[in-house]
Amino acid sequence: MPTVREATFDLFRKHGMTRMFGNPGSTELPMLQDFPDDFEYVLGLQEAVVVAMADGHAQVTGRPALVNLHTAPGLGNAVGALFNAQANHSPVVVTVGQQVRAQMTLQANLTNRDAIRVPDPYVKYSYEPPRAEDVPLAIAHAIHLASLPPRGPVMVSLPMDDWDVEVDASDIAHILNREVGGRATADPASVERLAERIKAAKNPIAVAGPDIDAAGAWDEMIALSEDQNLGVWACPAPGGGRIGFPESHPHWRGVLPPAIGMVTPTLEGHDLIVVVGMSVFPYYPYLPGPLLPDGAELVQITSDPDEAARAPMGDAIVADVRLTLAALLEQLDGTDREPPPAWPGPSRMEDSDPLSGSVVHSILKENLPDDAIVVLESPSSTLALRNQLRISRPNSYFLGAGGGLGFGLGSSVGIQIAEPDRPVVCVLGEGSAQYAVTALWTAAAYNVPVTFLVLRNEEYAILKWFAEVEEVTGSPGLDLPALETAKIASGYGVESVMARTAEEVGSALAEAIADPKPRLVEVPIQAGISLF
Repeated sequence: MPTVREATFDLFRKHGMTRMFGNPGSTELPMLQDFPDDFEYVLGLQEAVVVAMADGHAQVTGRPALVNLHTAPGLGNAVGALFNAQANHSPVVVTVGQQVRAQMTLQANLTNRDAIRVPDPYVKYSYEPPRAEDVPLAIAHAIHLASLPPRGPVMVSLPMDDWDVEVDASDIAHILNREVGGRATADPASVERLAERIKAAKNPIAVAGPDIDAAGAWDEMIALSEDQNLGVWACPAPGGGRIGFPESHPHWRGVLPPAIGMVTPTLEGHDLIVVVGMSVFPYYPYLPGPLLPDGAELVQITSDPDEAARAPMGDAIVADVRLTLAALLEQLDGTDREPPPAWPGPSRMEDSDPLSGSVVHSILKENLPDDAIVVLESPSSTLALRNQLRISRPNSYFLGAGGGLGFGLGSSVGIQIAEPDRPVVCVLGEGSAQYAVTALWTAAAYNVPVTFLVLRNEEYAILKWFAEVEEVTGSPGLDLPALETAKIASGYGVESVMARTAEEVGSALAEAIADPKPRLVEVPIQAGISLF
């Protein structure tokens, strides 16, 4: 008879989940006993960092990533990262240790008193099996739910004395042999109606969201744009955690602004807005205004029923994005509309002392390999990076869609582990870096060759911008003087350098990207927001 441990690890093998991201404690040690040789344990020094690593890994591979956390305090530390994973639609499977069953009712030390409720708002499934024998089925349930659209994180709480309990071999065979798939096709009538509306529109426009990238639908989105001469806006940041359309394409229009009162004027003049693979819309901050321009209609294509249901306007088709676009293309056959005017974008900015964020990103563009992956958590220069780099390959850009800091540094390590043959550059503000700074240790300990580019403006510049928008004056806590990220990184074992001039930045980035070890480049930049 197999034990719970043996059955569970066989289940992980079946799903290709042989890499575990974790920060173990005493309640997790029984699970990890005699850790199998064909598994890899990636240690993180703090739980939010561990979840961020798994989040990035799951997104770039498209497969569920396995996380191991330490009972109540570990799960508590990880909740903010689960919020981001939920927004990213990342299939992260979290296992959390629990006290032995005999002491749970006593609420002995380290008992997770209400394990199910702690992460509940941020996961698709939160469960603690009533019997040890139920552990494999509960974990299988979690893996399947995490992988089905809309993908997202799940959590299973596991008492530490369950692992050596024997389970029925025939029951385990059934669990291991199951396959669960979930790519839903759209109602043909709905697709046909959308095709007719696109044909009839005088000036339609499209908005490309992150689920295009996750669904592998770049070719279909490009084909739709070219067949119907549609301009394509990118999803507003930070809601756009991934890119769904090449930003070097002549039909690309730029990044849609994030607030109601800004989106509507931007879309003025368009009579049909087709929103693909995203919510409508990830608004923030609150700047009121009409939801749509006069005379405009909106149709959304999303794999997430909740995204469709909560939209305040327009119609929606709930189905797999790639399959829906493919079906839509079958209903279309070119157009007489003129192509949209090309958006030239910004040129290289003038050097200054200190450099601006825009100049740094233009230097990064000059040194960035074609197959590079960019992970971004620099809120004050997000638009500058997008405008300068014009990222144009699938699976090449990742940002925490939830807006919570801590995603970037950790996820870049998980992404680089998953993609060892592609260079990964993680662009951070020096404030953002502190939320997951211990991930630098993992990068050094496992020789994960991420290039960390830290923009140091000695302030929370994005918060100062929000203060202006919200008409807030005199707020404390918005300055960050004397925060030496390069020195911190050196302490974790990551070779680091401070670069101040354009020449120094270019040289440092070229060396870092070529190095098979992790490197950090810190660049002092001008205060304020960088847009172009």
